[in-house]
Amino acid sequence: MFDFFLNVIGRDMGIDLGTANTLVFVKGKGIVLDEPSIVAINKDTNRILAVGKEAKRMVGRTPGNIVAIRPLRDGVISDFETTEKMLRYFIQKVHKNVAFARPRIIMCVPSGITAVERKAVIEATEQAGARAAYIIEEPLAAAIGADLPVNEPTGSMIVDIGGGTSEVAVISLGGIVVSQSLRIGGDEMDEAITYFLKKEHNLLIGERSAEKVKIEIGSAFPLENEEKLEINGRDLVTGLPKTIIITSQQIRKALEKTIADIVNSVIEVLDVTPPELASDIMKRGIVLSGGGALLKGLTERVSRETHCPVYLANDPLASVALGAGKCAEDFATLKRYLKYAKH
Repeated sequence: MFDFFLNVIGRDMGIDLGTANTLVFVKGKGIVLDEPSIVAINKDTNRILAVGKEAKRMVGRTPGNIVAIRPLRDGVISDFETTEKMLRYFIQKVHKNVAFARPRIIMCVPSGITAVERKAVIEATEQAGARAAYIIEEPLAAAIGADLPVNEPTGSMIVDIGGGTSEVAVISLGGIVVSQSLRIGGDEMDEAITYFLKKEHNLLIGERSAEKVKIEIGSAFPLENEEKLEINGRDLVTGLPKTIIITSQQIRKALEKTIADIVNSVIEVLDVTPPELASDIMKRGIVLSGGGALLKGLTERVSRETHCPVYLANDPLASVALGAGKCAEDFATLKRYLKYAKH
């Protein structure tokens, strides 16, 4: 009977509403959805044509009347109406057999967002069909998802590098002691690659190509075997298609400023961390999570500049969603981590 009731109202969910991807964790089922945070809209009719993976395939390939929108920018909602429609679509996709699912939802937000931005997330979640919307800060969710001992009186440091934001936080006794939220992440890296190729090679490439370059040959630290990649784009001088070969050294140079900003943020947070907690971090190390943490050589770079051991979370891409999911699984015990709740 209880299961039937759960299925009618919808099971509790944890959602990592990211700039690049949205992950949905459903209580009792784990992560059931991982799709790009993109919506394709017909401008003439204002109708949604595709959401998620389907919409991402359309990026850079749409006719004039169709536009592919990313409704989140720098980890916060930049297009309220589209975000709400996207959330509603994802909730209904997850609860496909439930006509009027009204689950309790835990949303992950950057630690640096304003009260207005936080209110927008809650309103979008409620309008998308939540019976109650709760919020957890991303670094805390990432630390819970990465199985760090957040409850203990020891210092744990998490660096979560997402698509639009990078979060650096020291956590102890269930709370964030020191943190910094930067509005830079994977998107900034893609833009840096696009700008570099435009400036140095007069080559214009699309969003997806820039992401491919970052994933395949991007790095934050010299590689043992430097790599090369053939890339196609449009020659800005002739307007014709053009192919060039680029090296991992060139892309490392392009990414340098973004990576330096993230590393400096880690150093600044360590600098203001209480000495007892700083010594814990020296022993236990720093954990990197988020898609940006997968950049080659980033653990070595952070380790070299902070003189601390640095590790990658077990599942960097899913850490934040897993943390929100654990709160959904054990709501009564972990409710205290939900900084802001509205019924």
